Amino acid sequence: MQEHTLKTKFGKADIIFETGKIAKQANGSVMVSLGGTVVLVTACMSKEIRAGQDFFPLTVECQEKTYAAGRIPGGFFKREGRPSESEILTARLIDRPIRPLFPKGFLNEVQIMAIVLSSDGENDPDILAVNGASCALMISDIPFGGPVACCRVARLDNQFILNPTYAELEKAELDVVVALTAKGIIMLESRGREVSEDVYLEAVKFGYDNLQGLLHVQEEFKKKAGKPKAEVALKLISPELKKNVEAAATGKLKEIYKLTNHDERVEQVHLLTKELEEKYVCEDCTSADINMALDEVQKAQIRHKILVENARLDGRGFRDVRPITCQVSVLPRTHGSALFTRGQTQSLAVTTLGTGEDEQLIEALEGEKYKTFMLHYSFPPFSVGETAPVRGPGRREIGHGALAEKSLLAVVPAKEKFPYTIRVVSEILESNGSSSMATVCAAALSLMDAGVPVKDPVGGIALGLVKEGEKAVILTDIAGLEDHFGDMDFKVAGTRKGMTAVQLDLKIEGISVELLKDCLAQSKEARTFILDKMSEAINAPRPELSSYAPRIEMLKINQDKIGELIGPGGKNVKAIIAATGVSVDIQDDGTVLVGSTDAAKSAEAIKMIKTIVEEIAVGTIYNAKVKRIVNFGAFCEIAPGKEGLVHISELADRFVKSVDEVVKLGDEFKVKVIGIDEMGRINLSKKQAEQQK
Repeated sequence: MQEHTLKTKFGKADIIFETGKIAKQANGSVMVSLGGTVVLVTACMSKEIRAGQDFFPLTVECQEKTYAAGRIPGGFFKREGRPSESEILTARLIDRPIRPLFPKGFLNEVQIMAIVLSSDGENDPDILAVNGASCALMISDIPFGGPVACCRVARLDNQFILNPTYAELEKAELDVVVALTAKGIIMLESRGREVSEDVYLEAVKFGYDNLQGLLHVQEEFKKKAGKPKAEVALKLISPELKKNVEAAATGKLKEIYKLTNHDERVEQVHLLTKELEEKYVCEDCTSADINMALDEVQKAQIRHKILVENARLDGRGFRDVRPITCQVSVLPRTHGSALFTRGQTQSLAVTTLGTGEDEQLIEALEGEKYKTFMLHYSFPPFSVGETAPVRGPGRREIGHGALAEKSLLAVVPAKEKFPYTIRVVSEILESNGSSSMATVCAAALSLMDAGVPVKDPVGGIALGLVKEGEKAVILTDIAGLEDHFGDMDFKVAGTRKGMTAVQLDLKIEGISVELLKDCLAQSKEARTFILDKMSEAINAPRPELSSYAPRIEMLKINQDKIGELIGPGGKNVKAIIAATGVSVDIQDDGTVLVGSTDAAKSAEAIKMIKTIVEEIAVGTIYNAKVKRIVNFGAFCEIAPGKEGLVHISELADRFVKSVDEVVKLGDEFKVKVIGIDEMGRINLSKKQAEQQK
């Protein structure tokens, strides 16, 4: 295989595509470089369709090996294990824009693998992986309707930056991933700090304009290095079967769609499917064929109802949101809780407050970091009336949780202002359309119920689209069937001031910037309506935390006293924790956070800390504990790591023959500092402390 290289300007540096050098047995392989970040992306296709296969089995894997950043993995095994959250989110980012571009009826298994070979700590490999996947598919013999071009746009100091570095992203008010085809925008993934729709649209246009050259480069690369596309069998429904199913099902479906109850509709469609299977299943026609044919008929009917009859299944207008109810404080012992219900989608969000010990350590290629805000999304099978094995979170759950988390990041207080670790869990109890946006709403309510001082409430909404030719209908608050048979899933979250997160996925080849503008306007209207409903339950964070939440007290010490507070091998801080049961978080700038649900214990711990870090002053009274007894007195600890001597003559207001007459090992009593010699030795008096009472 001949080697080929092509490069083009991409932001501040050149993006380089190479093939023909490594991974030559894959159907298509491309190495993509930007700066010092290098990603290998391969595309492979099975030669045959599995027996009984009735869906397109596309799998995408991303691997971030630590050698890419010059590190060895932590842990006992010293090798990478299951995919990290970052790897899963990158795999989803690759999957979403390429999936709609495979031919209809294409059922051969396709696997995309992206391996990060080198990371410079500046350029995120996720954008390279998306472009590499498209390019690998373009030059392979796998049928594919690309190319897809992808970039990241940040807004910093009122300027747009193409492919910003990690450092620039930290300061940016907007982070937008834009993916497009020759037909238009096909995918968006965004995080913002309450940005307006106009600013967001400008960012997308900026990305759109800068990606045109990258589409052209991939076409050129295909001409230079591409293989002829393979002839593959497409699994299409025979016109005769579709005609028979259409004739048998159309009338019944019209009656079913008149039912207002979702569960009844599902049950009736199930019965209709069984009826059709009994009638048509034979040697040449499987149950899978019947289901695919009925799916096509349902799709045509629902789209006709929307586009021609200007009506939705549940009778709503195109801009209407389903009925909403909001409740807070629904659970008695949690730190904060809320139940958000929109139609037949319901999220129970629970907020838990923790201390610095509960922060999550993230080992990423760009380095280690700690998370103080986490949102976890759970989707049990009963939420859609099904049974399924319950295991760890799937990729969908991780993706939905990450979207909801970034939706709220803009309003969650910084650790400096609110020194708690915050975890929100969303339990999806019912699902019929956009449970991720229900999670955003429930989580915002739950945070306010917990007393977390969020800047503003955040609401979320999902929009759909049915488009044929020039006619396009945007649907506010899509239900399950509208999502399944429609062309778009467009999720927008934000406050009244602006947007905090956007996610766009399409089943068609792209939409125009003008249509995106209409979607943004319609989403703002719906978001405002939802925020109004949420404010009826709670309109601001509670002034006090739950009585069950830990109280974190903050104090500042001199940085040169940090070592003294910690003590040799952590001896002093461990002693404070053992004595009081509090958590102690000591930061590099001298900030000390003391956390406990018991105010008295916190006060005791703070007093112990102050005793350690403050200078011992003559005349001060301390609580002392006998640590050693000698002939001439007792050595007592007045603070962790600080001891003084109570001479036998200072034990009592009388003659003491033996120390044991007055005190024993482990005794606790008040002492007064009566002197500190030039060596720093502390002299204490029990009798003078008693006289001062």
